[in-house]
Amino acid sequence: MKWYLKYSLTTYIVVIGLGFTSQFTTPLYLEIPSFWPKPKYDFKSNPLTEEGFQLGRNLFYDPILSRDNTISCQSCHLQQTGFSHVDHQVSHGIDGKIGTRNAMALINLAWNKDFMWDGGVNNLEVQPINPITNPLEMDEKLENVIAKLQRSDKYKMLFSKAFGDEKVTSQRLLKALAQFTVMLTSTNSKYDKVMHKETTFTEMEQKGYKLFRFNCASCHKEPLFMGDKFENNGLKIDATLPDYGRIKITGKLEDKQRFKIPTLRNIQFTFPYMHDGRFKTLTEVIKHYNSLGHDKTLPKELDKPMNLSDNDRVDLVAFLQTLTDKEFLFDKRYSFPKE
Repeated sequence: MKWYLKYSLTTYIVVIGLGFTSQFTTPLYLEIPSFWPKPKYDFKSNPLTEEGFQLGRNLFYDPILSRDNTISCQSCHLQQTGFSHVDHQVSHGIDGKIGTRNAMALINLAWNKDFMWDGGVNNLEVQPINPITNPLEMDEKLENVIAKLQRSDKYKMLFSKAFGDEKVTSQRLLKALAQFTVMLTSTNSKYDKVMHKETTFTEMEQKGYKLFRFNCASCHKEPLFMGDKFENNGLKIDATLPDYGRIKITGKLEDKQRFKIPTLRNIQFTFPYMHDGRFKTLTEVIKHYNSLGHDKTLPKELDKPMNLSDNDRVDLVAFLQTLTDKEFLFDKRYSFPKE
């Protein structure tokens, strides 16, 4: 039995004063489990349609967004790994250049109000500008992307279906990408089925869930398993890759070494972990947190030792694996679009 709230959206796009024409489109609905909070994304400003979603999907997988047509969004955000990357600690971009941070998983973005590890972007519709223009990622200018898309018969058709005419603009590009990424919702893990009373945890998973609620849930809040704050989680600064976190955005000393609290959904497959990808396994992550509790400069959630035994760590990993949503990881709706 599915418990859902539907956010119904208009079947017509009518934007006055921006040159868009009215067009009949197919509405999409974001299905939300009944025990979940209301999304933070403003759907009224960017109504979801099948045509907009498919345009965004094509753009997401197309290296045309990069300077030399070699790097796509998917290059760092693979579906089977929760739209994150797994083959190196930090992202790799154009010309083999190495980035400075681990690419974050793109999961349940509709509930995010800030994006990037340091919260440097606060609107999903402008977030793609960062990787597109970053010299270590796609290293392209938006005007060049628009020019390339305008020369493409394929994209003239897709933009026309989504917006009523063939005009390609940066605003339409960004809205379409947002329509795809905002639909990347993961809501059907074993944890969710347990919450819906469709199944039960094993003994190990139940013990792990109890440990999680006592030690981890204050930051990684259910049911999204993420937080809307930035925190210092006790990681020592990597001297080879000095990253001081949110202070770069705010300039506030208290934000030094604070990073966004990411979602733990599909955490089994979104390794490596942390902003710099320093940990390869969940066991390493848990051992790190288990070593804390003696540094009073850390947030109160981490100022007491966890004192987990080896068996506790095994149980906690068992629970974290119940956050895996294979339906999401292999949903063909989110995969590379076939012509």
